[in-house]
Amino acid sequence: MNRDALSSIADAINEMTPDFSKLSDSIWDFAELKFDEKRSSGILAETLEANGFAVKRGVAGMDTAFIGESGTGTPVIAILGEFDALAGMSQAAGVAEHRPLVPGGTGHGCGHNLLGVGSLMAAIALARHLKENGIAGTVRYYGCPGEEGGSGKTFMVRAGLFHDVDTALTWHPAPFNGVRSTNNLAVLEFYYRFKGVAAHASNAAHLGRSALDAVELMNVGVNFLREHMPQDCRVHYAITDTGGRAANVVQAQAEVIYLIRAPEMPQALELAKRVDKVARGAAMMTETEVEIVFDTASTNLLPNITLETTMHENMMALGPVAFDEADLAFAQSVQDTFTDEAIKSSIRLYQIKGDVFSNAKVDGATPLHLGLREFEGHSHFRAGSTDVGDVSWVTPTAQCWTPTWAIGTNPHTWQVVAQGKSPAAHKAMAHAAKAIATTGLSLITSPKLLAAAKAEWAEKADGKAYVCPIPAEITPSMLAGSHVVSK
Repeated sequence: MNRDALSSIADAINEMTPDFSKLSDSIWDFAELKFDEKRSSGILAETLEANGFAVKRGVAGMDTAFIGESGTGTPVIAILGEFDALAGMSQAAGVAEHRPLVPGGTGHGCGHNLLGVGSLMAAIALARHLKENGIAGTVRYYGCPGEEGGSGKTFMVRAGLFHDVDTALTWHPAPFNGVRSTNNLAVLEFYYRFKGVAAHASNAAHLGRSALDAVELMNVGVNFLREHMPQDCRVHYAITDTGGRAANVVQAQAEVIYLIRAPEMPQALELAKRVDKVARGAAMMTETEVEIVFDTASTNLLPNITLETTMHENMMALGPVAFDEADLAFAQSVQDTFTDEAIKSSIRLYQIKGDVFSNAKVDGATPLHLGLREFEGHSHFRAGSTDVGDVSWVTPTAQCWTPTWAIGTNPHTWQVVAQGKSPAAHKAMAHAAKAIATTGLSLITSPKLLAAAKAEWAEKADGKAYVCPIPAEITPSMLAGSHVVSK
């Protein structure tokens, strides 16, 4: 990329960072759960409008989903933002100890307050650059609700909102700086609701039919199934209703939720059929009834090395995140709450083998990542799931990480929330914005590069048309278990 263009975008984002850090902190304060992110989505949409974007609210049947658009003509660059929090993640900011603000309350345990605002900064900076330099192209910010268990992007894809997009870019907070190229897993989520017959557990137990027994037998059956499924699949569960707390009652109802993951959606669907059979077998053994209730789903990620290489090159040009001694000191206090194994596990999870700038193996001795991970030029397996995968099946898509967290931090922990307002996190958020905006400009100004990304996307899709994993009759308002798909 032209050095002047990169500097111009970076300078614009640096100027925006103080105000947008406050915006991120406000979303951290709101900590709203999936599809209830009214204040979070509201201030993001208002900020877009204040910066000249035309905004459509309430898209794809979700009150908190929106799209902001600026510019004219092609190509159309989609920049994805998230802003939902997690239940049970309440935590004070800026402290290196577990200290819930509200016991059992919500918190940004995956850093989506940073994600949504960082993407917003990228969209605004890129749109400004195009306008100021008379460059044709359209920038769209997709306000995507409900990534945590809601599959907001999946609904947006199903609604055709990406039909004219040329490419999509996003990022995610992490302990490391670099490009993300992974084969994430497809995921399906179901509730299994068992209904039995209540009875006194001592003097009339023979009259009862235990729904809790059925849940336990199902879990045992699925545990045996694990030996006979592909090794790169995942099945895990939580009992969400035990039928009550009285031990002298035969439980008449009980519920368990299952997440079923596989490298590709067809494999996940086939594995789900086997889990369903186990559930029906448990119901048969206990003479109970079972309802199989669809909750949500996301498709596996289709990586794009062309886009990822371009993003990596721009991150090389940007250099590392400029952390200071205060940033390192707070990160060290957070890292001190981790075991050595947790730090090593973090390095393995993010596939850190070397560093572009230090040319040395990252070992966690420094609490914040001060360099840029090597980009291998190929994808690697990662067992998580994301609704970014659904976007990747309808347009070439790329993501990066930036080091908002101390090395060793795992997503969905109190340590993530504690670091969510830190100056270091704000710096890393701005760095992600620069990486996305400069990559968007590279694609807009190089038709050859964009064509190569599309050609790779078509090759990897291999003629397979995207099929939305969420049944057509299910709407976002029906999630959290209101649609019975089988009895």
